[in-house]
Amino acid sequence: MSASDANGANVLRREFSLWSAFAFAFAFISPIVALYGIFGLALAAAGPSFWWGFGLVFAGQFLVALVFAVLVSRWPLEGSIYQWSRRLLGTTYGWLAGWVYMWTLVIAMATVALGAAGFVANIAGVEAPSGGLRAVIALFILIGGTAINLIGRGALKIFMTASIVAEVIGSLGLGTWLLLFHRQNSISVLFDGGGTDMSTWAYLNGPFLLAVVFIGFSFVGFESAGAIAEEVHEPQRDLPKAVLFSLSFIALVVAYSSLAIILAIPDLDAVTAGTVADPVYETLTTALGHGIAKPVEMLFVIGFVASFLALQTSASRVIWAYARDGALPGATALARLSGTARIPVLAILVTTVAGGALFLLSTVAGDIYSLMVNFTTGGFYLAFLFPVIGFVVVLARRKWTDGKFSLGKATAPVAVAAAVWAVLQMLNISWPRAVYEQRYLDWSVWIGVAVLLVVGLAILLGLRRRIVGTEVPVEPESADA
Repeated sequence: MSASDANGANVLRREFSLWSAFAFAFAFISPIVALYGIFGLALAAAGPSFWWGFGLVFAGQFLVALVFAVLVSRWPLEGSIYQWSRRLLGTTYGWLAGWVYMWTLVIAMATVALGAAGFVANIAGVEAPSGGLRAVIALFILIGGTAINLIGRGALKIFMTASIVAEVIGSLGLGTWLLLFHRQNSISVLFDGGGTDMSTWAYLNGPFLLAVVFIGFSFVGFESAGAIAEEVHEPQRDLPKAVLFSLSFIALVVAYSSLAIILAIPDLDAVTAGTVADPVYETLTTALGHGIAKPVEMLFVIGFVASFLALQTSASRVIWAYARDGALPGATALARLSGTARIPVLAILVTTVAGGALFLLSTVAGDIYSLMVNFTTGGFYLAFLFPVIGFVVVLARRKWTDGKFSLGKATAPVAVAAAVWAVLQMLNISWPRAVYEQRYLDWSVWIGVAVLLVVGLAILLGLRRRIVGTEVPVEPESADA
């Protein structure tokens, strides 16, 4: 441990409560972002009965969340997946886990900003913004979000709380209104799948599994509460609660809102045939009138920007955690904390530069946006695999010691079930189905993984001897604000 660590100059301040950690994880994958991002795709892939996929994915992800709750209770360290994997199976294993996770966060951050840009353009009166205009708007969102992150944790907490209010109004409020006053379809449509020409097995093995791929994007982000672990009061006690409750609440909101929209769609056949480009927006404007369009889009923008902020914060904290261990080029500068709030300014700025580069790439390199979106879901599930499998291995070696949160005798069965789920879902997501006209987009996950591994291994080989050991950093009481 360096002298700066010993005197607290390089220690993050504990300014987040249990509520802040929950709000952070909730905003990470905002239900509005999740719903808008996957609803039309899942409905077109599998029909209204895709809705049952929410229950399947939630059950699998709750097993993973239980494992993460155990791990964060034992190791409440900044960087979450990177730190847990490193302490489970060693530095190289942890470095690769964090490398995948870090870039998945950065790419997800850029795609969320580009998604928000489309709504901003619509609010400004541009119904079909060009790729270049979306990139410019996304750049302004990136700069504004970076400014909020640099102000300090107080500004971040305020925006996260505002986002939850927007989610409650935009998801639960509108969903309830649609269910009460604008139902167009019977509940029986939830049992309509592949139609009379497709057997149940063929439906489950084909369209439904594809819908589960899209739904998978709705149930990530709960681990992000651990990414800010060293900034949370009482992390061993509160972070397991934040991880489990954020996932459960997100699942409830997304499933409820999706049900309301399915039952309110005016022309379900047209939507399932793919002739309606935006079924969520179309349903809302048909039911509530075009006058509601801009207020609803403003709620969407708030949700997207909050998600962007949580993603950027998580990415910067993973970068900082790497740098503290000497595990990245320029580690000394990246690990430096600035101001009385002790914010990793340079790490935040690195995410800004990387996001800007991805915006530029999206305007000049074909359908890079679709490739980024496709890789993001696979990247999260691949990152989840590292600590889950590492946990199973350590349990098998009988070398595990619980923290404050424990599953008791259920630990091993839950861990094995979580590993099986994570492997199967990762294979389902990465399977190169013929979905896109450009065949390379069907291989998005594998292309992204291959590029990351080649670049990552080259960097790791150059830094391996300089990475410090896995001793838990000392955090003085003076760091607790």
